[in-house]
Amino acid sequence: MLRRLYDWTMAKAAHRHAAWWLFAFAFMEASFFPVPPHPLLGLMCLSDPKRAIRFAAVATIGSVLGGLLGYAIGHYAYQAFGEALLQALGLAESFPKAACYLREYGAEIIIVKGATPIPFKLITITAGFIGMSLPVFIGASLISRSISFMIVGVLFRLFGAPIKRFIDKYLGLVTIGFVVLVIAGFLAVTLIGHGDKQGTDMCDINPAAVRA
Repeated sequence: MLRRLYDWTMAKAAHRHAAWWLFAFAFMEASFFPVPPHPLLGLMCLSDPKRAIRFAAVATIGSVLGGLLGYAIGHYAYQAFGEALLQALGLAESFPKAACYLREYGAEIIIVKGATPIPFKLITITAGFIGMSLPVFIGASLISRSISFMIVGVLFRLFGAPIKRFIDKYLGLVTIGFVVLVIAGFLAVTLIGHGDKQGTDMCDINPAAVRA
């Protein structure tokens, strides 16, 4: 069953309209959609390694444009439905701290956090809410999203064919290894989070100051 699911997913990732789906996922994820586009990007790059960088560029453009929608939600419609959106996505508690960091560090936070698994939609909506400079926001978003997606694209472009052969041959072992890595990642984030409490900064101590 696992093999059939893998083959079916790879076929969809290689579909002639897959790039449009990737663009749509990246656009929506940057503003309101909970599922990141990275898994689809990875599968598309795996299906056709020679086009990996092109796929990464599609994801980058879609995400930056979607980030503008997120910015607009935070800037013009936060009270109307932006706040409810963050609550529905489980990001409401992180909003005050995110806003505090954006006020303190600006583009640096977008570049650093936007290239990590932290939900990009939280950053885009928050940036709009605090009225961050739009040119600065666009530039920082372009850099951060390029880092996030181009790493995937370049790696698959360079090593995609050998990786694909390995996965085709050892799919079961790869699946088990992926699950182990995900579990280990969650454990690491939890431990790091507890450790960070020993050295909090202003945004950890008083994130509510964002509304001042």
